[in-house]
Amino acid sequence: MAAITGVAILVSLTGACSSNDGAPAAPVTPAAISQETLTQLPEATTFGTVTGAPGDPQPGAGATAGKVLHPKQELVVYTAAGGQPIAKLPTIQMGSPTWVPIVAQQNDWAQILLPTRPNASSGWVHLTDGAAETADNDYAVHVDRASFKLEILQGGKSIGQWTIGTGKAQHPTPAGRAYIIASIEETKNTYSPIVLPLSYHSDSLETFGGGPGTVGLHTWPDNSFVGKANSDGCIRVTKDALDQLVKLPLGTIVNIT
Repeated sequence: MAAITGVAILVSLTGACSSNDGAPAAPVTPAAISQETLTQLPEATTFGTVTGAPGDPQPGAGATAGKVLHPKQELVVYTAAGGQPIAKLPTIQMGSPTWVPIVAQQNDWAQILLPTRPNASSGWVHLTDGAAETADNDYAVHVDRASFKLEILQGGKSIGQWTIGTGKAQHPTPAGRAYIIASIEETKNTYSPIVLPLSYHSDSLETFGGGPGTVGLHTWPDNSFVGKANSDGCIRVTKDALDQLVKLPLGTIVNIT
């Protein structure tokens, strides 16, 4: 799946904040980092945990300003604009290009959602020239666990809705503003030709199948899951739903309520 198909690549971020007197806020430079500190920072991937990361400022918002970011080189993640370094964002996630949603901007800083534990982690990256590219993404996915419904929206308008399966009572599908982090062509299991891992993890399983307990979107050998809570936390979808989901850009928000 192409990471960003049919969306415009932007040269730089805009939307600088202003000070109280109306003048643009002064640029904030990143804190200096030694090579030793950089080496010790955890990678911001689904396999990692980022201690001290700020939470998603609007975990139930379901949408962003419509921008996603791809690091063209490893980016340091900070607690705030000009804050302390807490992680490194790599260029690749689970074999796919890293694309993360932007949820706030301040001059040449961007607040992004992280794919790590704990769920709903975020951080700030400083965008020097050539460090990253951004793209418009007007897609979003809404998952309603109570009604077992999944809906894809483009520009706020519904383009498809399906009945799904969710996590069982002992391993519930976690709620929040997750996003698609990769597209994996399955070779080990036969239950789904493609799996779309999300940025969220199971709250009840530290590991699953040798992995870090990442929640994903995938199909099932039959439709016995439809309208039921019977998975280990993943969202099971029908084949026609998956056919549409794999067309979405990486970094697309999946708002789970």
